[in-house]
Amino acid sequence: MNDTEFHQLADKLMLNIEEAIDAYEGDADIDYETNGGVMTLTFENGSKIVINRQEPLHQIWLATKAGGYHFNFRDTGWICDRSGEEFYALLSTACSAQSGEEIKIS
Repeated sequence: MNDTEFHQLADKLMLNIEEAIDAYEGDADIDYETNGGVMTLTFENGSKIVINRQEPLHQIWLATKAGGYHFNFRDTGWICDRSGEEFYALLSTACSAQSGEEIKIS
């Protein structure tokens, strides 16, 4: 993967997250802000999830209360380099845990 491909894939991921949060109809209040390739999700209880691009490594990093995860793009999408879990599954689990409400982001 070259830098251009990485940026296209990372842009698409960030846009999908924004659209999923904007379309979310549950009771949890999730705010997001993107600044310089870093997206911060903020929950009503003050907890945060940070998603950022690691361009030199062509990775996406996810930081949650439960821990940090690094994702590489594979044929099936962004996959955690340690657990093999898919990005959206881990993000949904983290959002649900931090908001106290079931949240599905895909």
